[in-house]
Amino acid sequence: MFKALKNVFGSIRSAISKGISEALGAIASREIRYDDVAKRSDELVLRLVEADIAYEVAEEIVIGVAKRLDGVRISRFEDLDAVVEDKLREAIKEILLRGVWKGDLVKLAAERKPLKLVFMGVNGVGKTTTIAKVARFFTKHGLKVLVVAGDTFRAGAQEQLAIHCSRLGVPFFRAKYGSDPGAVVYDAVRHAEKQGYDVVLIDTAGRQHTDRDLMEEIKKIVRVSKPDLKILVLDSLTGNDAVNQAREFDKYVGVDAAILTKLDANATGGSAISIIASIGKPIVFVGVGQGYDDLEQYDPEKILERIFGGE
Repeated sequence: MFKALKNVFGSIRSAISKGISEALGAIASREIRYDDVAKRSDELVLRLVEADIAYEVAEEIVIGVAKRLDGVRISRFEDLDAVVEDKLREAIKEILLRGVWKGDLVKLAAERKPLKLVFMGVNGVGKTTTIAKVARFFTKHGLKVLVVAGDTFRAGAQEQLAIHCSRLGVPFFRAKYGSDPGAVVYDAVRHAEKQGYDVVLIDTAGRQHTDRDLMEEIKKIVRVSKPDLKILVLDSLTGNDAVNQAREFDKYVGVDAAILTKLDANATGGSAISIIASIGKPIVFVGVGQGYDDLEQYDPEKILERIFGGE
């Protein structure tokens, strides 16, 4: 995971160190200047772009490192690579911190009862599996969960979710295909309130963010369910497309938070960093495998360790 990105950052660290070393020459010590890094910025940005990092984010990283190194006094006997890596890590961390979600889902569930979460996303992002993983997260905390099939459109959608719920021992609320999704969700929420459920997880039909009719459908689901959180599920492999999805869903429906899937399959890691930097929404969870327990709460330090840590 992130192996290619680790190699790219290693090459960038070496390139910056080489430039500083050349500038230092035979002098025993001197302050690093902003231009020592900036003069190589085109080359450094290109290396990051080749690792699937969006151009604007790549520029931000390089500029961030240059600013952090500016004024740092270095000697010919110091470990330049270590100094540069420290500043590179700081620049990446600043970007990753944008995705931190400060809420507590378990605490929210106790306060709201039931806590209502609506899940949105285009086809193929792993939304169905993600809902199952989130259900597992709540049941591990001893909470009573109801999963609702708000997708009455796509053939097989309810069956897939039903299989997951059966394996997890989680109740599943469904209706006939072609039923009004808003009515189904409304009935499910009322049922959950009467039966004392702690959490209601509401699926919606996978939709392209350009499909206005389906966007209207999800807006209706949101109106009748009054969710505590509208969660957008994004594929971490898709980079800029995921950023565009987030912007469109937020524009037409509103997005409170996101879940990034397939982080384990993200060989470069660059697209994931671009998404975190660009969507402007907190990340609640990241998917790191196919199992029901392969869901981690978003933690910038873990991602930094995957990039800069050992094998």
